[in-house]
Amino acid sequence: MKHFRHPARYRQFWRQPKTALSLPQRCKRGLVYAALFFVLSSLLLVGVLRYLPAPTSAFMLHQHVDDLVEGRHYRGIDQRWVSRRHISPHAFAAVVASEDQLFYQHNGFDVDAITKAFNQYLRGGKLRGASTISQQVAKNLFLSPAKNFGRKALEIWFTLLIEAIWDKQRILEMYLNIAEFGDHLFGIEAASRRYFGISAQQLSANQAALLAATLPNPILLKADQPSAYVHKRQSWILGQMRVLGN
Repeated sequence: MKHFRHPARYRQFWRQPKTALSLPQRCKRGLVYAALFFVLSSLLLVGVLRYLPAPTSAFMLHQHVDDLVEGRHYRGIDQRWVSRRHISPHAFAAVVASEDQLFYQHNGFDVDAITKAFNQYLRGGKLRGASTISQQVAKNLFLSPAKNFGRKALEIWFTLLIEAIWDKQRILEMYLNIAEFGDHLFGIEAASRRYFGISAQQLSANQAALLAATLPNPILLKADQPSAYVHKRQSWILGQMRVLGN
């Protein structure tokens, strides 16, 4: 027995137009795609930079933007990437002693320091920084110097990725290669050659501590013309290096 078919009805069913998405639905889908792209691209970027030298950083690029906006003549960035085996151990010890003594214990965030800074702010004090070296790498490498909640959220995200994908030695290596040490001067190698005429591998404990002493504000705190405050901070860093066993 042959089955009775209704070809016209089937054709009508398959030709029914799909329901168009509303504007809110399209926006929602676009946001989902954008978030997915951001997550995947940031994972790829951090993964690649685990093995390859960073060709530049967000802070270096921002320096060029500042020059352009303020109408200054173009000045190149003095920065030279060097691997960790070509950096003096004193340099690693100095930045840990000065910037983040719990670097090897935490997972990217010093919760106690953040809590103390926030409580001090609530009591009417100045809001001071409590960023770890990992957070500074995330900020300097990927983000702008702007201070707002959006940038802070991105800093947290990139810090988590860095801590998850890189080891501690890679984080320190990246930090020393992109940290600002003066006007248009970035990285430990360029700083060592400009201020001392030697490579980063040859830095003594005193020289490494002097460079680390300028890191809070390398534009005002100068390694080539150290103030009494810089010398005092240098001495403190040397003391902390000895306490930490370096």
